[in-house]
Amino acid sequence: MSETATSTTTPTRKPKWLRVKLPTGENYKHVRSLVDQYKLHTICESGHCPNMGECWGEGTATFMILGNICTRSCGFCNVATGRPLPVDWDEPDRVGRSIKLMKVKHAVLTSVDRDDLPDGGSILWAETIKAVRRISPGTTMETLIPDFRGNESQLDRILEAAPEVISHNMETVRRLTRQVRIQAQYDRSLAVLKYLKDNGAHRTKTGIMLGLGETVDEVRESLYELREARVDVVTLGQYLQPTPKHLPVQHFVEPEVFQQLEVEAKALGFIHVESGPLVRSSYHAEKHIL
Repeated sequence: MSETATSTTTPTRKPKWLRVKLPTGENYKHVRSLVDQYKLHTICESGHCPNMGECWGEGTATFMILGNICTRSCGFCNVATGRPLPVDWDEPDRVGRSIKLMKVKHAVLTSVDRDDLPDGGSILWAETIKAVRRISPGTTMETLIPDFRGNESQLDRILEAAPEVISHNMETVRRLTRQVRIQAQYDRSLAVLKYLKDNGAHRTKTGIMLGLGETVDEVRESLYELREARVDVVTLGQYLQPTPKHLPVQHFVEPEVFQQLEVEAKALGFIHVESGPLVRSSYHAEKHIL
């Protein structure tokens, strides 16, 4: 495995290992109808997730709360940027009812960044977790949260609601953070993950995209720093450019590289590692609570 680059394949054409099945099946149609009926936002759609057919076919989805307009403009993300609509305080119950109707055993919740709100959206986050607990008490949860600008009182609201997994994505290595996540800070995200674990989070989790120009050694450095922050679960996947306006793919990472990084991450002590071209942060999320 090259120590200076994560792949030697050309970025001009997707390799064969990135082919995915088209969404199909009765379960997929059922989830599709519920998402439309309850006017729910899913990162599966907004993020053009390559696993949407597989996950929805299994009757699961990742719900995105606090609207579908983000206050940040990350170079990799397909979620719209702009002035968000007011907070919808009926959303927590609507999400809870949908999860119950879908008979979801493990739900993943995420959100846009709401830097426009004094609480960063943390109050509605907590209310949504509570609503899911109340309406569908048998459902476990992963919460993929923003950094809340490192505000500890806002992070405490998530901790107090006590989801089984609290996740916050690093997205990329230190050197590329300013380019990939314009309004985020690498060390702040690390500090958020460490604060969550140090203050009672049952399980913490993060994800990194490969193919943005990072080196293997930079990925290794990030993995080491994440374990220093006591992160339990890490996902590694291939970045795919959502539109021509977004950051281009610098290289396609070969499956063998992902496999080797998985071995090395497990050796560092991560409890769970998902590493592969089609892996996304919520892929096989139900396994990460054990």
